[in-house]
Amino acid sequence: MNTDEAKQRIDQLSSLLHNYNYHYYVLNESLISDQEFDFQLRELQDLEEKFPQFKSENSPTQRVGGDLTDKFVKVKHEHPMLSLSNTYSLEEIQDWEDRLRKSTLDELEYVMELKYDGVAISILYERGNLLRAVTRGDGDVGEDVTKNVRTISSIPLQLRGENIPDRFEIRGEIFFPLEAFHALNEQRASDGQELYANPRNTASGTLKNQDSKLVASRGLDCFLYGVYADENRFGAHFEALSAARSWGFKAPPEELRYVAKAKSVSEIMDFIEYWDEARRSLPFEIDGIVIKVNNYEQQEALGMTAKSPRWAIAYKFKAEQVFTLLEEISYQVGRTGAITPVANLKPVQLAGTTVKRASLHNADQIEKLDIRVGDTVFVEKGGEIIPKVVGVKMELRPQDSKPHVYISECPECNTPLIRHEGEAQHYCPNDTGCPPQITGRIQHFISRKAMNIDGLGAETVEQLWKANLIENSASLYHLKFEELIQLERMAEKSVNNLLKGVAASKAQGFEKVLFALGIRYVGETVAKKLAKHFKNIDALMKANMEELIAVDEIGDRIAASVLEYFENPVNMEIVASLRASGLQFEMEESDVPQLSTLEGASFVVSGVFTKYSRNEIKAMIEQHGGKNVGSISKKTDYVLAGDNMGPAKLKKAEELEIPIISEDDFIAMIS
Repeated sequence: MNTDEAKQRIDQLSSLLHNYNYHYYVLNESLISDQEFDFQLRELQDLEEKFPQFKSENSPTQRVGGDLTDKFVKVKHEHPMLSLSNTYSLEEIQDWEDRLRKSTLDELEYVMELKYDGVAISILYERGNLLRAVTRGDGDVGEDVTKNVRTISSIPLQLRGENIPDRFEIRGEIFFPLEAFHALNEQRASDGQELYANPRNTASGTLKNQDSKLVASRGLDCFLYGVYADENRFGAHFEALSAARSWGFKAPPEELRYVAKAKSVSEIMDFIEYWDEARRSLPFEIDGIVIKVNNYEQQEALGMTAKSPRWAIAYKFKAEQVFTLLEEISYQVGRTGAITPVANLKPVQLAGTTVKRASLHNADQIEKLDIRVGDTVFVEKGGEIIPKVVGVKMELRPQDSKPHVYISECPECNTPLIRHEGEAQHYCPNDTGCPPQITGRIQHFISRKAMNIDGLGAETVEQLWKANLIENSASLYHLKFEELIQLERMAEKSVNNLLKGVAASKAQGFEKVLFALGIRYVGETVAKKLAKHFKNIDALMKANMEELIAVDEIGDRIAASVLEYFENPVNMEIVASLRASGLQFEMEESDVPQLSTLEGASFVVSGVFTKYSRNEIKAMIEQHGGKNVGSISKKTDYVLAGDNMGPAKLKKAEELEIPIISEDDFIAMIS
């Protein structure tokens, strides 16, 4: 191959590989197999070694890294990288908007974006090629990390499309995808190395690593969202984002609600509230929402303070992970007898509350993380009511530390614990004599999704139990005013409310009563299936193993648990007492599906709907013979999507090629 042929082939391969990278890392489309990609990349590497005069700094081969850097050169930003003012409340956002409206008579429009928890980066492009990448630094001067940034596959080395400025900066956030971060920590754990604390700090440390080959291996990602040019050809920020996407940048996708427009504080707060919940399903971490005035002329008119722009503000979510001292491990007994180890912690602030206790899950988790009393542990909120311990700061472990020994007897009734084959948790088998199991079942019985008894809560259940006024859930229907009024903190109004709530619960349908019984493994959905299949409690109690597993989605474990429950004389007495008190143990005619339009079809309902509420839609599905499922799988027939459908569900439905239908589509189906 002569030099002309080599140059032509290098240019051809570079163009092809840049295009494959763009489709794979930005558009999530795979144009060729991994094997074909690797083959072409190796061919390009070989040609560049033989003809180094044609090797470009922005060659696709730079993605793999390999250069070593002994220092990062300081670079002054052409446009200062100012930080944003932070807020944590609706009131402060309202105050911010009030200040803006006092400064301008024009109508304001806002752009809301996810605040990615990573490392801010500014990348300079010249004539469509990546020239330099600089960290934020102090806002005026950052460090040149170009060699490392070139290894990040979602950052284009050469731009595509039209109307690209000759020279401009684009800014965004480099972050560590959670899947890659957890894989890295799993590898470190297997190698006996200390685990990294969180994705953000690890992304920052990775980006400043001297070895670009290591950076390439970590799998960092990046969203780019701020275009800065001396000659501004856009009228608004949202318009510039669209242009950036057309040039090949991975800008926040509008279709996943990573970015949206708003015209009021109410719309801003809707976006914030949505992502405060939905962020837990994201494949990366965010720590808030950024709100910006959309129009560039208005931005310029509003100006800057010494530290931050007046036209933008960041709403910060509460912190999600902290570390603190594990002072003691205690054990809780649940209503099913499941034993949950609990970390008693030195009080620490987490997500706006003081955390003193956190879940340790089970014996296997304690052993896996090697959690010991006296350790400094990482605590994470993670969307759970009770925080959980997720790791240990090994370098702070006391020298006299000893492995934790899991208990062998129930901490409440001293019954030897059992552990069923294939299960992680230990259990106390004394279900009719262990106090926390008894009161736990009563608390489950009165809960909102079960009997929904107003005027009665967990504390009152404990109070009634200790006063010997109740011994099980059936006892609730024998409570008397003259007994209750004698109790501490029980005034006439609260007693009457409690008794009214108990009486009103008798109207709850059979499936609610069945769920309320607290049969192990019989959750809300399973209770509904059993109730609809057997129609009444007598048929269910007479059912054998074969008849139970013949019910849709009822397996051996659930069937065995149902049989065990009704074989217990204590449980049979409770059912008999509840029936005598007037509870519903038979399906009403209106609860049985009248139509078979959707017979056998399973639906996942997600989002907000305009014509019907989500519960009404779920009821309509069942009335027409269909079934509601909570999560998307290959067995799901339809995803019924409303507004604000979760991005994770949308992505999974698309990956599994499950039909996504609208509210109108659904109405047409049942019509």
